[in-house]
Amino acid sequence: MSEKSIERTPSAHYNPLLIKNLLGNPIRQFPTREIVYGDCTRQTYRDLGERIGRLASGLAGLGVKRGDTVAVMDWDSHRYLECFFAVPMMGAVLHTVNIRLSPEQILHTINHAEDDVILVNTEFLPILEAIRDRIEPVKKLVLLNDSGQTPATTLDIGAEYETLLASGDPGHKFPDFSEDARATTFYTTGTTGLPKGVYFSHRQLVLHTLGALSAVTGTGQGRFNRDDVYMPITPMFHVHAWGVPYVATLLGVKQVYPGRYAPEQLLTLIQRENVTFSHCVPTILQMLLASPKVEETDLSRWKVIIGGAALPRTLAKQARDRGVDIFAGYGMSETCPLLTLAHLKPHMLDWDEERQLDIRCKTGLPLPLVELRIVDEDMNDLPHDGKTAGEVVARSPWLTQGYLKDPQSSEQLWRGGYLHTGDIGAIDEEGYLKITDRLKDVIKTGGEWISSLELEDLILKHPAVAEAAVIGVPDPTWGERPLALVVPRPARQVDETAIRDWLKDFADRGIVSKWGIPDRILFVDSIPKTSVGKLNKKAMREQYAQAPNR
Repeated sequence: MSEKSIERTPSAHYNPLLIKNLLGNPIRQFPTREIVYGDCTRQTYRDLGERIGRLASGLAGLGVKRGDTVAVMDWDSHRYLECFFAVPMMGAVLHTVNIRLSPEQILHTINHAEDDVILVNTEFLPILEAIRDRIEPVKKLVLLNDSGQTPATTLDIGAEYETLLASGDPGHKFPDFSEDARATTFYTTGTTGLPKGVYFSHRQLVLHTLGALSAVTGTGQGRFNRDDVYMPITPMFHVHAWGVPYVATLLGVKQVYPGRYAPEQLLTLIQRENVTFSHCVPTILQMLLASPKVEETDLSRWKVIIGGAALPRTLAKQARDRGVDIFAGYGMSETCPLLTLAHLKPHMLDWDEERQLDIRCKTGLPLPLVELRIVDEDMNDLPHDGKTAGEVVARSPWLTQGYLKDPQSSEQLWRGGYLHTGDIGAIDEEGYLKITDRLKDVIKTGGEWISSLELEDLILKHPAVAEAAVIGVPDPTWGERPLALVVPRPARQVDETAIRDWLKDFADRGIVSKWGIPDRILFVDSIPKTSVGKLNKKAMREQYAQAPNR
């Protein structure tokens, strides 16, 4: 027998899961709540609704129609939030351009996504000027301008953003269409070669918003509720700023968009606007905690999700000492992105701080509707004992269904019917996932696997170390051996022997294998990072592949 489909009454309305349905209630219920853009503008949710209508109307006047692609090159701003809604609500596709890529990579993403209109901040005009002759076809440009002055440019600017909105209709009507229509596209640089395009439908973004909402709201540690003040410190071009702006808007909370990520300005906004909820990568938090301004900033009400890289225990301790309610989250560009959050369970709130840190630094518990497995190379499930590690594979309603125009890589991503994250991890008896390394970053030496993340965390505990990264480099005898890159703290003295002795102490206590202690430790001024602040181990391996390991 086959399943029975529901019978629809002829007059019944079928309500597709569309992004526009996230917007109505917060605008009606919290019309005077503020949306702040740095030191530039303040507006209300009522303004947000009208400006979204005006933007869609203005873009339609430029010829944007359903199925077209609209790109955005901007800092985190109220404009970006408006684009998060207006563009997909028209039935068009929003392409969030990673402005930290090289001009050649940006050119590739613009051409590959087939952008029809580009909304570009004045500061990024030189990038487009350098590549304009190779953009296919010629695009219509809309200028995003904070200065109020006409920039000197040889590009043909079709409209200015505020002028476009002024001519638009605040009551613009948004149509219904298939919830499976593509809403967003952006490009991930986490693999070799050119950036790969990932894409998400309206249905996926709505379900991700509802799944995240159900995981973060309520009582307990690290919760995000309607009396909070939200400020992202993850770029809005990167996986929709982890999708949290959609959650924040649905909740109707006050939102603060900082523009550029300057530590002093971020801390000023946290203090002035009473920011209570944010998310960022570890390097951004390190910059904030290292800023002299942190001494005059009250962080005791600040809740912060750390993602994009492992949360080092040392960094978590520094944040906790400032009163920050810090905890890890996990996901990737291909997963929309949230898969897990490391909230403490109620019975853990009575644990001592050190034991709580162990949980906060784990990757976390799966969100509702997320299925995670730890598997071996043959896709067999491994024990959830907190020790046995395997690749993390996932299913949920909001995972990208493939890479744009790349069926071969798409099949590889989804081999066996599960999305392969490329991460190695273990799940403990409480259900918490802990990522122990990237599959490509695990150091394979003499038949054993060494976790680069574990070594980095231990090195970062040394009081004279500011940053650390560990990679595998070729070794003629053992295949690979670990190499550590260390950035010392200013005015602190440390040498290779001190770091090695530090690690030997952990080895003597059985915390790390003696075999895992790096043969070489290099002291550097800086460590290569990706466009979103992650450690760029691919670049490090290329740079140090020929370095002698003895």
